[in-house]
Amino acid sequence: MMGISKRLKGIIDFVPKNSIVGDIGTDHGHIPTYLIKYNISKKVIATDISKDCLQKAIDYIDELDYRKYIETRLGDGLKPFRPYEIDTLIIAGMGGVLIREILEEDKEKTKSITNFIFQPMTAGDELRKYLKENQFKIIKEGLIKEEDKFYEIIYAKQGLELIGDDIHLEIGEKLTDGKHPLLEDFLQYKINSTENIMNGLEGVNTNKAKNKYLELEKLNKKYKEVLTNVKGK
Repeated sequence: MMGISKRLKGIIDFVPKNSIVGDIGTDHGHIPTYLIKYNISKKVIATDISKDCLQKAIDYIDELDYRKYIETRLGDGLKPFRPYEIDTLIIAGMGGVLIREILEEDKEKTKSITNFIFQPMTAGDELRKYLKENQFKIIKEGLIKEEDKFYEIIYAKQGLELIGDDIHLEIGEKLTDGKHPLLEDFLQYKINSTENIMNGLEGVNTNKAKNKYLELEKLNKKYKEVLTNVKGK
């Protein structure tokens, strides 16, 4: 069995023991096979919208002789699942807006799931906002750095959660509360990225550019405040 990336291992670390997992966008099937190999999950349903990607997963599952434990289904979002068929859902490697759309598209199925593990590639703030506004409670969050890229992981359950400071939509509150070991580096990365965009907007005299600059300036100030607080803990 080939080695698994730090990003995928970070996702797996949030999967509850003895769970029945749905893995949307399974790609090569590395998460499902790992979950079975190490007795983390009892069963996995691996889905993908791409027939070619799903076939790669099928070939890998067959190679390991795991067909008894991993079912593969072709389809989009939650469509391949039946309500209450899985207790844990993994959606990784997609944008936060797309993850939000998948959850919103079939609320009956969404409500039948207990554990949600998300790894948004972009728009983590949009996803957190949606979760907090739609009766999800963020239980834990993780950060993984792999090849100079940061990956956020969100573990949520059904439940009410108050929306606090808006900065915690950008930087997960569970990361700051627990002072994640990568948090300072992640905040500095966010500060640098924001300042690079601000530098590109300097001298652009449209109202849109000016408003964007002010918005980013405010956000960057918040990032710096969080970084100061983290360093002070």
